[in-house]
Amino acid sequence: MANTWGISIEVENFVIERDTHCVYCGIDFLIEHTSRKTKPTWEHIVNDIRINTKENIALCCTSCNASKGAKSLKNWLDSPYCRSKGISDKTVAPNVKNALKTTLEIRDYK
Repeated sequence: MANTWGISIEVENFVIERDTHCVYCGIDFLIEHTSRKTKPTWEHIVNDIRINTKENIALCCTSCNASKGAKSLKNWLDSPYCRSKGISDKTVAPNVKNALKTTLEIRDYK
């Protein structure tokens, strides 16, 4: 999976091994998918392309990535898309939960 985001090969390999499911909706990437909407895409959990760490880079399906766009994680989790798919701060992958917690801690500190 080549990327154009400046993600190092080490981070890329780590994320590909870790994220076998969409970090948001949980769709399994190891199953053959015929729909473009279910294919894995690179995701910056916190929307900052300068943060290319394994904590901020994830794989999510095209559908979730398109829905999230440039929205903050917290705002996106409150969206109609997430409500309709059953996506919440309790159902996302552990790395997303950590990012959400860290983002809230940073915001509360400021």
